[in-house]
Amino acid sequence: MPEPFLGRLNARPFLKCWLHPTSLAMALMLVGARSEAQIVTAPASPSKSVATKNYRVTPVPGWIRFCRQRPEECAVNSSEPATITLTPQAWEMLTRINRQVNATIRSMTDMEHWGVEDHWGFAEDGYGDCEDYQLVKRERLVAAGFPRRALRMTAVLDEDGAPHAVMMVRTDRGDFILDNKRNTVLPWRQTGYIYLQREGGTGSTWVSLGGAFASPVATAGR
Repeated sequence: MPEPFLGRLNARPFLKCWLHPTSLAMALMLVGARSEAQIVTAPASPSKSVATKNYRVTPVPGWIRFCRQRPEECAVNSSEPATITLTPQAWEMLTRINRQVNATIRSMTDMEHWGVEDHWGFAEDGYGDCEDYQLVKRERLVAAGFPRRALRMTAVLDEDGAPHAVMMVRTDRGDFILDNKRNTVLPWRQTGYIYLQREGGTGSTWVSLGGAFASPVATAGR
């Protein structure tokens, strides 16, 4: 969605707060080098997962507040698998829940909805911002038997260079992205986003993704 999950913030100050300086210059140079993404209808061939950096980062403020209010949603059972096996059944569930939640929630900025810039929740009244879509998707996937540990909230810069939240699903065939901007579930490399940080293995801490750049899929016919 066009509205960034930290409110209507310029991408540059957001990066200064949440992206490691060594990755900041790279991210700023790459913003704007985008094209339309082609729809994919089946899991891509196995590919590398997003590489994390060797340092932790402070989670985005909305996540910190959300965890204080809903600590059970941020707790991760370390005995759960860190990835899921991407069977046809699992793929069908991922794509179906992504479409259903995108169709169910109506987009509204946090400032319009709550009068604050960054509020994370479950869109109980049917309205939500990008992070709310992903929290609802995660809730439904966990209820369907997916391990929470494999479902990581992730902060990115979208194709317009605006802060955005997606859910990264870690699988044995690479990392896939559930997104309220599209109904197609894409491998992370095909989203055209810049990846800043995501939940770590414990849930309470986040890890840097170093501004990893994902090239968009070539538009059909090009």
